[in-house]
Amino acid sequence: MSFRRIRILVLFGLLAMVALVHFGEQFLVRSWRAPLQVAIVPINGDDSEAVADYIRQLNEEKFAEINTFLEKQAGRYGLKLNNALDMKLAPEAHEIPPAPPYGGNGLQVAWWSLKLRIWAWRQEKTGFLPHPAKVRIFLIYHDVATDKALDHSLGLQKGLVGVVHVFASEAQRQQNNVVIAHELLHTLGATDKYDPATSLPIHPIGYAEPDKQPLHPQYEAEIMAGRTAKTAEYAEMPKSLDKCVIGPDTAHEINFSGAFTSQFLR
Repeated sequence: MSFRRIRILVLFGLLAMVALVHFGEQFLVRSWRAPLQVAIVPINGDDSEAVADYIRQLNEEKFAEINTFLEKQAGRYGLKLNNALDMKLAPEAHEIPPAPPYGGNGLQVAWWSLKLRIWAWRQEKTGFLPHPAKVRIFLIYHDVATDKALDHSLGLQKGLVGVVHVFASEAQRQQNNVVIAHELLHTLGATDKYDPATSLPIHPIGYAEPDKQPLHPQYEAEIMAGRTAKTAEYAEMPKSLDKCVIGPDTAHEINFSGAFTSQFLR
């Protein structure tokens, strides 16, 4: 066999291994048979003392409402979850993840995705994560006093990695948790339910009450739409997860319905 054919076989073998690992990850994290392990890793995005002070007072209770939200929403689909998440707060990381290539082509995006996953893996290898997390959410905190627009947050299904830009403010904590929950669900396979050109929720999949008459105003947000449609042309971000729901399309994507069937048959 020629060296070229051996290289091709090795490459296909590596690709098959990556695909198998990805399939195994997604099967495990979306089975809902045990609490989903999530590591929260804070990062000082401004290298400021105000952000450093905020990070020092963080604890896991600050994120507990994300777990409560998932348990409540699972119950709407007949799935009983006791502790949907096993969420651990990791020590602060001191390295900013690689920025995505906004407007880049498919190859550039794929290369960046690989770099991000390698970067996240290195954080784990250097001991930032306290347990073998299934999902890793890196929270990049910014000083609210700067009054600047935050970079776009993201969640990757491949690699189970989220990078979330949030404000270092207790007043913003509940709204931060809305963004964190949104990106967490992206890592589990949930897709956006808003129009990227307008940021408006897509009807019906992006509406909490798609059959409501009159349709507007909506009073809750579908979590993957990220906003509450007040009119056909205006939507606002919910103040907390209490004002969010998981719609049927998102529930299907994160396997709430399939997990309920498995739970019922056990």
